Amino acid sequence: MIRLEYFEQTDFKQLIDWINSEELLINWAGNLFKFPLTMESLHWYLKETNDLKNSGALIYKAIDTATQKIVGHISLGNISKKNRSGRISRVFTGDCERGKGICQGMIKAILQIGFEELKLHRISLGVYDINKAAIQCYEKCGLTTEGILRDVLWYKEKFWSIIEMSMLEDEWESNRI
Repeated sequence: MIRLEYFEQTDFKQLIDWINSEELLINWAGNLFKFPLTMESLHWYLKETNDLKNSGALIYKAIDTATQKIVGHISLGNISKKNRSGRISRVFTGDCERGKGICQGMIKAILQIGFEELKLHRISLGVYDINKAAIQCYEKCGLTTEGILRDVLWYKEKFWSIIEMSMLEDEWESNRI
């Protein structure tokens, strides 16, 4: 089981240690940060976030409830109260055993916050097409592929495309039954 808690300054070092290559950084955050990830850039990232009622972004660390160990990072941003929408981003599973459902637990927890606490109607995300494990995780969680933004990022002599996915509140409700 995964519990989400707000990401704080005391969590910066662990995230910096996890994101230890340019490719991981790009896969995690696109062009938002430059490699290497720094304390200063994370201070900027955390600015004006994590106020459930007023912020446009909520940034979390993911905790495995069985071990109480921090196992990942996830955010819900682009929160629009008017349009009742948000966007999952910067999903990262850290030093944990793959195939244990950590990613699924993180996605389900953030969807629950979005749909049940924030009363959103639509939650979307974009994932690079090279990240097959993440795509499979998102599909297992019930997100639907909407389309592909082709060749949006050039990295190491190759283009990466983004697969756009989403879930609507009625789909969330029917998945919970």
